[in-house]
Amino acid sequence: MKKKYEIDMCSGSVFKKMLLFAIPLMCSSILQLLFNAADIVVVGRFAGDNALAAVGSNTSLINLLTNVFVGLSIGTNVLTAQYYGGKKDRDLKETVHTSMLLSVYSGVILTVIGIAGAKLLLELMQAPEEVLSLAVVYLRIYFLGMTSTMVYNFGSAILRAVDDTQRPLWYLLGAGIINVILNLFFVVVCKMGVAGVAAATAISQTVSAFLVVRCLMREQSGIRLVLGELRISREKLVKIVKIGLPAGFQGMVFSLSNVVIQSAVNSFGAVAVAGNSAAANIEGFVYMAMNAFYQATISFTSQNYGAKEYRRIYKILFAGEAYVIITGVVLGNLALLFGDSLLGIYSSSAEVIEAGTVRLKIICATYALCGIMDVLVGALRGIGYSVVPMIVSLVGACGLRLLWIATVFGLPQYHSLRTVYLSYPITWTITLTVHAVTFLIVSRRTLAGHTGEFRG
Repeated sequence: MKKKYEIDMCSGSVFKKMLLFAIPLMCSSILQLLFNAADIVVVGRFAGDNALAAVGSNTSLINLLTNVFVGLSIGTNVLTAQYYGGKKDRDLKETVHTSMLLSVYSGVILTVIGIAGAKLLLELMQAPEEVLSLAVVYLRIYFLGMTSTMVYNFGSAILRAVDDTQRPLWYLLGAGIINVILNLFFVVVCKMGVAGVAAATAISQTVSAFLVVRCLMREQSGIRLVLGELRISREKLVKIVKIGLPAGFQGMVFSLSNVVIQSAVNSFGAVAVAGNSAAANIEGFVYMAMNAFYQATISFTSQNYGAKEYRRIYKILFAGEAYVIITGVVLGNLALLFGDSLLGIYSSSAEVIEAGTVRLKIICATYALCGIMDVLVGALRGIGYSVVPMIVSLVGACGLRLLWIATVFGLPQYHSLRTVYLSYPITWTITLTVHAVTFLIVSRRTLAGHTGEFRG
């Protein structure tokens, strides 16, 4: 019997159930953005500009280091959903225990890398000398909580796979509130600066991990976690890595390509950088809202694939695309409509607001294209294809973007911020077209004549 927070993905209205599934995911992502913004506001207001720069200088590095391991949680989500939909309890149990132990190993590896390599990595990224020592302190303390972060990511991926997006939302909300309170206490009262912000983050991540683990240990279904049974199943590990590693590698390369894009923006000076940063923060809320339907598409597709409800997969793709188009068009254009006011929250400078508006006009107006592309990738990953969408995304969204910067942007007549930002909608359009053709080919071969469980 389904609990009140679970959704039966394999029967009933796809449109209604996908929306119910995606809303908590959307709220979780937006809450995370708000809590991250609170970190920046607290450290910026009470610890000074250098402390703010120290925290900000770590963002891209943290994303780069964690993307591969977070990608593995996608493999956990797909595999868990397929076994759950197919009612394969033994396989489901092995997947859960393999995944949770893998999350611990992943966190330990990241902690060692983050602590031991903090200074070297930040120097390689050319962190300003005046903030380097503070940035090293922040990174080392932040990565002390990395095992908890991985445990939460893998645990919530398991819950999402079995229709539950509500409890991870409540756990994130509780941990986020603790994070804000500890930020204020450590930074304002204890005067700990960046160390206080990092410690608050690590502690709140540990709280969220504890809540997820406790939830899984209390489950009575096939996803119940028994600590004494934690062990790695080689078969399940291989399948998780086969699905998740391409997604993680794709995220890592995207981070590298964004560094190149950021370098192009940096060439226009501090005002352009400030405007770009402010606009990118605003876009983050639109992206996270669309990303909820990407995650919903993965979970719904995986479960129905495991249950052999192949006809529903086409309905799931259609529903995901419909929702992501509506979300991207409505929220993107709202962000554009109120762009000046929203950018004014970040800066009172007219020049910065003008520079940010250039980005919003191009990215937000066309952001639905990114959502369409992601949902197609989610559908492909849901039926076990992860390498193919990775290659298409890397060549289309990353390779072509870098080629654009190296060629078109290099021409004197096109050397402008507008040209930099145009690389996004152009590469989204090309990439989503190839993904659509790929899905048609794959679905005809895999869904019409099912011959194997997992594909490359």
